[in-house]
Amino acid sequence: MQSTANYLWWTNDVLGQGATGSVYRGRNKKTGDLFAIKTFNQLSYMRPQDVQVREFDVLRRLDHKNIVKLFAIEDENNTKQKVIIMELCSGGSLYTILDEPENAYGLAEGEFLIVLRDVVSGMNHLREKGIIHRDLKPGNIMRVVGEDGRSVYKLTDFGAARQLEDDEQFMSLYGTEEYLHPDMYERAVLRKPHHKMYGASVDLWSIGVTFYHVATGALPFRPFEGPRKNKEVMYRITAEKPRGAVSGEQKEEGGSIVWNEELPITCQLSRGLKLLLTPLLANIMEVNKQHCWNFDQFFAAANEILTRHVFHIFSLSQLSLFKVYVQIEQQFKSLQELIEKQTGIAAAQQELLFEGRRLHYAGNTQLSQLPTTSEDLPIMLLGPNPMKIIGFMYIKPEVPKFHSQYNLIHDASLAKSVTAELHQVQRISSSLLCVQVLARKGARWILNVWSDQMKELDNLNVILLQKMKAVSTTSRMLEQMNDTLTQMSSGHWDSTFLNHQEEIKKMQMVVDSVQDCLEGVHQALLPGKPLTEPPVERMGSTPAERQVERIGVLVDKVLSTYYQFKKDKLQQRLQYNEEQIHKFEKQKLGTYAVAAMTLLTDDCQPKYQAVQRTYDEWLRSMLDVRKSMVVLAAECNNHCKMLDLLLEKLNKWMHESYPGAVGEIVALCNKVPSPVQAIQTFNYSDSPNLVQPPMLKNICVGMKKLKLNVKEMSEELHKQTVMIQRLGSFSGSVDFDDEEHMFD
Repeated sequence: MQSTANYLWWTNDVLGQGATGSVYRGRNKKTGDLFAIKTFNQLSYMRPQDVQVREFDVLRRLDHKNIVKLFAIEDENNTKQKVIIMELCSGGSLYTILDEPENAYGLAEGEFLIVLRDVVSGMNHLREKGIIHRDLKPGNIMRVVGEDGRSVYKLTDFGAARQLEDDEQFMSLYGTEEYLHPDMYERAVLRKPHHKMYGASVDLWSIGVTFYHVATGALPFRPFEGPRKNKEVMYRITAEKPRGAVSGEQKEEGGSIVWNEELPITCQLSRGLKLLLTPLLANIMEVNKQHCWNFDQFFAAANEILTRHVFHIFSLSQLSLFKVYVQIEQQFKSLQELIEKQTGIAAAQQELLFEGRRLHYAGNTQLSQLPTTSEDLPIMLLGPNPMKIIGFMYIKPEVPKFHSQYNLIHDASLAKSVTAELHQVQRISSSLLCVQVLARKGARWILNVWSDQMKELDNLNVILLQKMKAVSTTSRMLEQMNDTLTQMSSGHWDSTFLNHQEEIKKMQMVVDSVQDCLEGVHQALLPGKPLTEPPVERMGSTPAERQVERIGVLVDKVLSTYYQFKKDKLQQRLQYNEEQIHKFEKQKLGTYAVAAMTLLTDDCQPKYQAVQRTYDEWLRSMLDVRKSMVVLAAECNNHCKMLDLLLEKLNKWMHESYPGAVGEIVALCNKVPSPVQAIQTFNYSDSPNLVQPPMLKNICVGMKKLKLNVKEMSEELHKQTVMIQRLGSFSGSVDFDDEEHMFD
């Protein structure tokens, strides 16, 4: 045990060790509170005096939630050497977190964003104070758990830090070689002399490597056999990195470098975040100083990512879940453009559904008015045409080969690799299940929305039929007028009326055709039909099967074995009984790994693939029905317009050909005596040219009927007009001038 005036610690309770000292877990003597105690070794005291006190001076100047807090600097009681009393970060370093098997492919997206936010915030405070860290890496980023249970990350270890403004440079060498800027790596690791000066931007390179490591679980620049064994290739990869690349790997000895401008598919970040993050990484890991970002550009780009709002979008056309990062202050059209960029579905063709209803917003609508989304409750996206099913993109995990040789070091490494792969198996199976659940939900939402659209189409069709009836009624009225006037020899109709009658017959045939097509759509969407009962409801994986949980149990078992093997590795040699237990556990490790992989390959994958195929067939059929609905809506609107024009032409022609004809017929009917009065009043023998009584009787009866028919038809036309107006108002979103607004 060692101590100062107010603190004590045990030298076997080590939290971390570095080139110049060690950090221990200690306590305050009076309160018992835990602290981190940093002591210094002899190597640190060989440094110049100003360098030795530099860390003290830097820590005194810093005060930020994302920088480990300094509490005191005291003398150790026996040696009288300085020790630093700091805030204890019980969550360990980011390096130890990344070293856990579950993070072998990087942190989850939510946790990565917390790291990004906190590290950027801490670095910004350093720049405000004119300080560069010069040894940024996951090992110098500590985690604590906040009061709300969320992680908080803090920068620590300022032994290499110094005061440096943006335009100043230095020549001294500090840092960890995998995270070093190529110029520093050349001199510090390869020992090649040069007179290059280094600026504050070296921190940007280090933080770029760190963020890549956190996002993917691996270093961005990887020579064959690793950077520590192949230092010359390591330098060549970093120094020759093309502009825009974020990683380079040599996959075989003496082989060429494979450059990548995207993050690997195995990492847990969404494509939406990758699109924002990769340019940032590429521009801060830039060798050419003319192209490398400065701190202001880096902070601006990072904060632009961190202030974005996430909309979860599930593409029903592709069976794929997307995360779209957008500024919440922007307008709806901005979201549509970003959706188009990720999905390939043009903004004008996007149909959005949420909770079983359509989302329809004007392009200038503020995004804050949109609903809150999540992975379980995303906005569903549907395009007008069938698309290639994407689904969940992944690389099938591979369980490492088991070696029969008993070796504690190799077995610990094997257990770690197996555990990492099984964590990936669990994540993949969970994502496959999520896609299937969303596919079923999306199918139900499609049916709900299209059922409402079918009702709107039916309303539109009723309006069409009423307009057709109005034209037919007008036509019959004109026919009766023609018959009566012909008998009276009081007028003569030209051939125009006959042409109108031909138009009416053609329109009636067209309307009848619409009815046949509409009946076909109704039949396809009747309850009990295949389209209204999607097969995906009856197949595939379901949460009730608990396959993901079964894999999780196996993951827990191999994780327990991994922790035991880590302990065995530290002992270097086991007693006989312990050795036998170790061998048994190794056998079980293989059994658990095979069981988990079997659940994925023989159950989760086949069911998921079957759902993909069935859903693709169902959606294609539904889109065909939908196209029919769109065509029918367009035809109904067009035919309604044509009927309106035809009715207008009939009325116009009648009034132009016989102005006041209806009024004259009615007046004439009132003046003409009844057949009995006519017979009694006139002497037809004296007037042989006058109409004979039988003829007169027929004319009078016809005109009386015509008067009655005109009155009835007028009332009928009025009723139909009122009905058309009411249907138009009931249909709500029906827009006769733009059927695509309703069905696009």
